Amino acid sequence: MIRQYSLSDNQLDWNASIQYLPGVHILQSWEWGEFKSRYGWQVERFFWKKANGQITAAAQVLKRSLHNFIPAIKVWYIPRGPLMDWSDDKLRSKVLSDLKDCARKDRAIFIKIDPEILVSCPDSNQDTSKNHEAGKQIAQSLKGHGWIFSDEQIQFRNTLWIDLQLSEDQLLRNMKQKTRYNIHLAERKGVVVRCINPEEFPKLYKLYAITSNRDGFIIRPKEYYLDIWDCLYKKGMARGLIAEVDGQAVAGLMIFLFSNKAWYFYGMSSGMHQEKMPNYLLQWEAIKLAKKMGFKIYDLWGAPDNLDNKMDSMLGVYRFKLGLGGKPVCTIGAWDFVINKLIYRLYQQFLPKILSLMRKVRRSQIQSEAGG
Repeated sequence: MIRQYSLSDNQLDWNASIQYLPGVHILQSWEWGEFKSRYGWQVERFFWKKANGQITAAAQVLKRSLHNFIPAIKVWYIPRGPLMDWSDDKLRSKVLSDLKDCARKDRAIFIKIDPEILVSCPDSNQDTSKNHEAGKQIAQSLKGHGWIFSDEQIQFRNTLWIDLQLSEDQLLRNMKQKTRYNIHLAERKGVVVRCINPEEFPKLYKLYAITSNRDGFIIRPKEYYLDIWDCLYKKGMARGLIAEVDGQAVAGLMIFLFSNKAWYFYGMSSGMHQEKMPNYLLQWEAIKLAKKMGFKIYDLWGAPDNLDNKMDSMLGVYRFKLGLGGKPVCTIGAWDFVINKLIYRLYQQFLPKILSLMRKVRRSQIQSEAGG
């Protein structure tokens, strides 16, 4: 039975309902939906339950109308969802069919999903990686039922995980020798890592703007990050850490926390005192913090789409994460179900041009923020 989550329900009920569903993710949490609703998205929540009341699936849908750019376009996006046992053919068929029906009634042009369904990784150690044949079969099933692999992969398709159930000694042993050396070097060179409160979050953003300007990627306005960091921090779902050299902030990161996982969502640095290896100690302290708080997995959030591509722009970051002991995790990525093919094609043609124009404007703003 499908049920739309009513406004009279609350976040505690929703979060408790999805807490132990397969693939549970912070992007399906109540707080993430409420935050996105302040930035142009509408939120609808659905869950499926058995006759005995047991919840078997859930989907937090982000809906957006793009009427300012292209008339009559509404998109549905289910970030890192729907949540369910995807190997259950009957349940999967029911959930996806219900979502299609609801999207049609809402006059959406397509639905985008990117559930965390694992497939085998070419770069994983043979003795520790699982050959996730079920994930490949699910991808084939989606294709057979009209879903298409999306050209627009909003989230990272692949990532790396660290098992926090290991002891600290084991975690260190799983790191590359050079990584362990750099952690100890940072300690000897006087790098200090500490947790920070929301009053210091603007420091993190300044470092993030510097990083963006230096490395050539686009970030959102300052208010966006301060809002989500502050919101999740107050809910106990985020922690910020900063690395300092002689009292000067040189690097920082933000981790998000939900269910049994910690995610390294944002990392930033000034580029100063890199010879003292502050980023290595920063990550080690974040890993230890997440472990101390009782989380089971540390998600390093992001790896190349093709792990065999040695020319990928993320290669340096990927090697850094491998050095920390991260194990590659590959997923099926994002898939679209197209309801209105004509408007979908227009959307695919014009959206990149719109985004390119917006990036040009934003790039000049970031340069100002990084230098201010």
